[in-house]
Formats: sequence, structure tokens, C-alpha cells
Amino acid sequence: MTITKTFRAAALAATAALATVATATPAVANHHKMQKKAAANIVETAMSTGVHGTLVAAVKAAGLVETLSGPGPFTVFAPTDAAFAKLPAGTVDTLVKPENKATLTKILTYHVVAGKVKASDLISAIGKNGGSYSFDTVAGQKLTARLVQGKVVITDAKGGQSTVTQTDVR
Repeated sequence: MTITKTFRAAALAATAALATVATATPAVANHHKMQKKAAANIVETAMSTGVHGTLVAAVKAAGLVETLSGPGPFTVFAPTDAAFAKLPAGTVDTLVKPENKATLTKILTYHVVAGKVKASDLISAIGKNGGSYSFDTVAGQKLTARLVQGKVVITDAKGGQSTVTQTDVR
């Protein structure tokens, strides 16, 4: 498989394997309201799940740790390690090479939405918009959400679909 085909496959497979919604939030006050404690950011949250190790490694290779550790808010439709494992052999290893940083960044930002997207708000938007709701990713691409048998299914621009399996991870 050529590198171009590998990248295309990675973009489609990773996009088609959306798994978890994670949101970065600004600092929150503790119960005494005298000190502020920062909530875990997206990268810290992904590191703690036990199922996003490949995503974290890719975010580091793309140089997106600082961006995704910022105050946001951002929502990430985060592929799990199992989703990355469905890619053709060698795809992730190829993508994390320094010379492929731009392609990796584009793939990763295809999974990021500016703003806080709560599951209830997304479901409401789907209902208010005739059964589907489209939104732009940070990469400038459209994703469309629909309810299928009571679950949110995300469709990418090429028709790849994934079911959201976990929502509102802070």
C-alpha cells in the first residue's frame, strides 16, 4: 500500500471509529470557592481511560498536546485503541513519523469540534433538524449526527459511520 493510500485509509478508518465524547472545561472552584482547581484536560482524560493510548501517542506526535490541554472548550470524538487496531498494519507507525505530522494533524483535528457538545444538546439538535444534525470539525470538515436505534451515529464526509459509545466525559 502506498503512503497516500495508507493516509486515506487512516483518515477513513479513524473517522469511522469514533468512540468517546470528551470535553475540556475551564478551571472550576472547589467547595470552599477560595481556590481554583483545574479540571482534567482532554489529553489527561484520554491518558486515564486505558483505551486511548494510541490516540494520546498520535496527539503527542502531531504536537497537539498543548492545544488540546488549553482551556477550550473542545469536544473530541475520540477513537479507541480498538478502532486504531482496525487500520491496516503499519498505518499508525507511518502516521506518527515526523515527516507525516501535517497529515496526522489533519486526521486528528477531523475528530475535534470547537465548543462543548453535550450528548443531550446533540440529541436535541438532531430532533429539531428533522433527524440529523451537521457540524464542522476543527479541520473544516462536516460530520453528521443521527439517532439510530436510540444511539448517536456520526457519519463523516465519505459516508463512514461510527456509533458514540460513551458521552460527556469531562
